[in-house]
Order: sequence, then structure tokens, then C-alpha cells
Amino acid sequence: MQLQPNKHSSLDYWIAWLLNLHAQEIDLGLERVKSVAERMELLEPAPLVLTVAGTNGKGSSVAMLVSVLSEAGFQVGSYTSPHIQHFNERIQINQQPVTDYSIIHAFDSIEKARGDTKLTYFEFSTLAALSIFKSANLDVVVLEVGLGGRLDAVNIVDADAALITAIDIDHIDWLGDDREKIAIEKAGVMRSKRFAVCSDSNPPKSLEKYAAANDVELFQLGDAFSYGDTSSLKVSIFKGHQNWVWNNHSMDLSRLSNDQIDLVFPNLKGAFQLQNASGVVALILSLWSKKLLPYELSPDGMIDAINHGLHKSHHPGRLQEKWVNDQYWLIDVAHNPQSAGVLVEFLQQTQQSAFTAIFSVLKDKDSIPMVKALKPFVNRWLIADLNNPRSMNLQELTAVLESAGVDEIDEVVQQCDSIEACAELAFEMPTKVLVFGSFFTVAKVFDALDQHEESLPAGKLSITDIPQENESDTFVTHDHILGQS
Repeated sequence: MQLQPNKHSSLDYWIAWLLNLHAQEIDLGLERVKSVAERMELLEPAPLVLTVAGTNGKGSSVAMLVSVLSEAGFQVGSYTSPHIQHFNERIQINQQPVTDYSIIHAFDSIEKARGDTKLTYFEFSTLAALSIFKSANLDVVVLEVGLGGRLDAVNIVDADAALITAIDIDHIDWLGDDREKIAIEKAGVMRSKRFAVCSDSNPPKSLEKYAAANDVELFQLGDAFSYGDTSSLKVSIFKGHQNWVWNNHSMDLSRLSNDQIDLVFPNLKGAFQLQNASGVVALILSLWSKKLLPYELSPDGMIDAINHGLHKSHHPGRLQEKWVNDQYWLIDVAHNPQSAGVLVEFLQQTQQSAFTAIFSVLKDKDSIPMVKALKPFVNRWLIADLNNPRSMNLQELTAVLESAGVDEIDEVVQQCDSIEACAELAFEMPTKVLVFGSFFTVAKVFDALDQHEESLPAGKLSITDIPQENESDTFVTHDHILGQS
């Protein structure tokens, strides 16, 4: 049996201990974790708290939101999950992961405060983030929901405003397979007499009903605001950069001189990122208009911060393209049908196919539609068990491929002992490589790339990220608000 860690233990030791502390990895409910947070006085980690929920687009939206707030000059903490390679990625201050020491100190304080209260790994992690943020005297904290919303540990904090991104079917064992019911779980992060933004292009009706019943001011994409391209404009506002238009329909933004704002594209790949960005902009502008931000910015200052923040946003593992020597790799954490559809759109837009896919997925995912969507782009499949309590084994993965209509299974599917072994095989293949299915799949591939690079003599392997098209370090902004002289 593993001995209880203390403030002198390593972070890896703490995490291994936490994973075995509670019998269940997921145990939805707020009473236990809230009782510990109250004892530690963690329920108000910053003057302004923003919560982000949704099925897809949460992480990208948080990345853009934090980048914009940082460019506006605020001290910002962000809590996201899951991490890809290092636990510290979950807890960041001013877009930098906090130190092992900070996390260990927080874990030790929580362990001393919780008494006999049982906490899951995620609940412990959430409390650690809140503890670190409160100690840092931040201006703003952004919290990303882990699963659902209403009963997620993040929801112990009463957010000043909420952003709900695209809603789809995911975590079927916990949330079911009905979008209307799932939307109510997401809506649980909203608070009475406060406001929320939804960037889903076709939000379930239950979301609006919940907001009305609970006195929440809800701004929805397609109703309160919209977005579009600027192909009709004769002059590009941002030299050397693509731009788009954010449109206000019914939000009270009288401090702006126009309801149409020209903005630079986010530095995240995929046309769908404009949908995420539109929600982020709506949230930021509403906070600014309602004077809820920690200090005042002029209209030009606010729009400049939005543009610079979008331009500098970064989010690993989402349509991340790499050259491994001369071999093209596309790595994406797509893990449900909606996110797989976004990946398909990117492949169609960039006219790519004939990939070798490294694929594995968790049992609670709607995996057959994912494979059906991506099957036309894949010639060969490399699969492996993720060795996680929730992961599919090789037989289950093979059955998913068969059910999805992958032909000639014996010839085109290769079973491997691990994702790292899949990556080693892929290195030797004269094909493009596509990685998808789970955060865990992507994490193990990143680890394999790191190990492969370290194992070879200097100069024998080159791994480089492929930047966003038209990306450069600087851009000129002026006349952001269309029609302004």
C-alpha cells in the first residue's frame, strides 16, 4: 500500500496516490468538495470568475479568453482538463503552468483540511487550482468544466458569467444521449441574475428555458450575435492577416459606435474556431459593457486586446500539424462525433486523405460514428489499448472498426501493445499520419515523439510544428469598428 504523501513528496507521487484515494474516478456531486472548499475559504478565488462549459470547443474558448484577458493587462488564472503531457498544464497563471512546488503545497493543504471527506482526483485537482489562484491575488479566474456542469466540481464556485460552447452527445454513461437533457446539465453553471453566452449554432431549446426560469440573461449565437467573413470588404483591416466580422444584434453595447466589428482570425486552425471566437468576443464585450472587468478600458483598448489575444492564442492537440522529418502528422483530440466532424471538415478543406491512423478511444464515447466519419480518409489503422480503466481493449476497438464499416480488417488494421508502439510503426511508414480518438491517445503520441527524438543522435530527427497560415509576429490594427472614420 502506498504511503500517504506530504509536502516533501514529488508531484508524480502525489498524483499516483490521488488516483487510488477514491474508489471511483468520477463521482458527480458538490457536497463533499464544497464542504472542503468552505473550510479552506476557496469559493471566491478572484474578483471576477468565469466558467466555461460545453461538449466541444471549451478548451479552445478558454485559450482565446485567457489570451484576450492577458492582452488587456489582467492577471489571469485558468483551470482546464484534462492535461496532455504534464499535470501542471491544468493550472496556469498568465498562460504559464504553475510549478510542481505550488501544486504539492496546495495538495498538502487540502489533505490536512479534508479530514474524513473523500475526494476524487478531479475534486482534489480543482481545489488545488482554487487554492493556488487565491494565493496569487489574481484579477480574473477562468474555470473549465470537466464533465457536464451542474454537478461538476468546478461548479462549487458561483461564476460571475458563463460561456457555454457547442453541445453534443458525450460521456454517455454519465450524461445520457439526449441533447436537451445534456444542455440542462451544462446550464447548471449559470447563476440567477447574472449573464451567460452560448456559442452553439443550434442550441437545444432546454437551455433557453432554463435561463428564463432561473432569471439568467442569455446571449445566444444567431440571436443576440453572429459572425461572418469579410470577403466583401475591399480593404483588409489587418495587413497580411485574414479577418472576420462579429455582429451584435441585441446585446447592450452602446459604448461601441457600431454593431459590426472587424477582427483578426484566431491563431487556431479550423474554420469552426470562428464559432468559438464569436462566443468569447460576446462574453468579453458584455463584461466590458457592464463594467464587470477589474478596471476600465477604452473602446479602442478593448478591441485591440481582443485582436491581439485572438492572434496570440495557442492550444496544443487541436488540429496540430507537425513535420517529423519529411513525414506529415496531424494530431487532434477529437473524441466524439461532433469533434470528429470538425476534423473531417478540416481534411476536406485541405484536401487530404490516405492516412495511417493511430486510434484508440474510451468506452463511454460514441465511437462508431467517429470512425464512420473518418474512415474515407484512412487507408490503414494502428490501434492499441490505452491501459486506462475507461479505455477499450483491442477486441473492442476492432469491433468498433468493423461496426463502422472498415473493410478488410485483417489487412488494414494492426493491433499494437501500446500507442507508443503504434507511433514507432508509423515512423517507418511512407504515409501521412493521423492521430485521434482521445486526449490519452494524443498524450501518448506526444510522449512517443519526445522519446523518439531523444533516442536518436543529434540532427537525425527533426520535429517541427506547422504554423497557422498567414501567421506572423505582428499586425497593424486600425478602424476596428466598421464605418468608423
